[in-house]
Amino acid sequence: MNENKFKKIVLAYSGGLDTSIIIPWLKENYEGCEIIAVSGNVGQGTELEGLEEKALKTGASKIYIEDLNQEFVEDFIFPTLKAGAIYEGAYLLGTSFARPVIAKRIVEIALAEGADAICHGCTGKGNDQVRFELTIKAFAPNMPIIAPWRIWDLKSRDEEIDYAEAHNVPLKISRETNYSKDKNLWHLSHEGLELEDPANECQFAKPGFLEMSVSPEQAPDLPVYLTLSFEKGVPVALDGQKMDGVSLIEKLNEIGGAHGIGILDMVENRLVGMKSRGVYETPGGAILYKAHQLLESIALDRDTQHYKEMVAIRFAELVYFGQWFTPLRESLSAFVDKTQETVTGDVKIKLYKGNIIPAGLTSPYSLYNEEIATFEEDHVYNQNDAEGFINLFGLPIKVKALSEQKQNRG
Repeated sequence: MNENKFKKIVLAYSGGLDTSIIIPWLKENYEGCEIIAVSGNVGQGTELEGLEEKALKTGASKIYIEDLNQEFVEDFIFPTLKAGAIYEGAYLLGTSFARPVIAKRIVEIALAEGADAICHGCTGKGNDQVRFELTIKAFAPNMPIIAPWRIWDLKSRDEEIDYAEAHNVPLKISRETNYSKDKNLWHLSHEGLELEDPANECQFAKPGFLEMSVSPEQAPDLPVYLTLSFEKGVPVALDGQKMDGVSLIEKLNEIGGAHGIGILDMVENRLVGMKSRGVYETPGGAILYKAHQLLESIALDRDTQHYKEMVAIRFAELVYFGQWFTPLRESLSAFVDKTQETVTGDVKIKLYKGNIIPAGLTSPYSLYNEEIATFEEDHVYNQNDAEGFINLFGLPIKVKALSEQKQNRG
């Protein structure tokens, strides 16, 4: 299809800097086209305020604001949590798994609306362009995709602000607070400005920088205790009170944020090949990951636990790389679900100035046997058995050493 013939374009719309100026840009560059904005509500909170008015005022014919929170939690967050997937040992994938749930809904609306193309505001340097477009390809393989950052003349966020001002597009940011941010139920990310130089220490206590959390230095001097209950790897209750996933994460964000939990400053390897620095706030997510890991330590056997740790690395890569809707991710999730059949129980933790400290583990499936593990006298473990075990386990080492001795003597 000739791109100049596009008559109806569905735009992934957040109301941030990029997508705010994309509506007038599309109107200028695709003459006569209708722009339909679609925003996925995945817990952005106040960022959604005024979104409909802004989209329509800047040229959209209509806007969909879709509540995706429950689907986000149950179909994306919890499967990733159960996998224990953490990208490069630190990043809890907050932006990564939000993109496919949003993109999937955008495709559904685009097909229902009979759209000629889908447009997104992701940059040509970032990961999100891949996450959006792989999802689009999974559900609408022939749908044309417009990515303005890869074709327009604007080269920086400053130039975007200039464009916005020239076209009377209202913005909630200034040049001084022009961080690239992404917020959802799970986390808030910060990139850009002084953070682009890894030599610069992040000033967490700077007024207005952290939004979900306080810096550990500003956290209360007294700890707080929490008890999280899991059923088959899924968190279901806090301090004995049953809660749905969305409400539970919201509550943990509130408590964890107040105690400086889940603040991360890291340099990561983007899919496109460059390194980038990001600062992340994931208070509730950090608590859930730690609690889940602690419960698995008593509920999984050694071999399953160790193998699952290897699977988690690959699972995290798939999520980070935008490959959610792939046979491999689905297959790994099937493996993970099998491992979670015994991950049921209660985890008590203590939160104190950015730290998550274990305070008690119980599970009906616990493999921890105090009588076997004790340093005191027991009647179930024969310590003499260890000698034969070590002789057999170490036999290859002994044989190799004897061979080397023989060769050296020769």
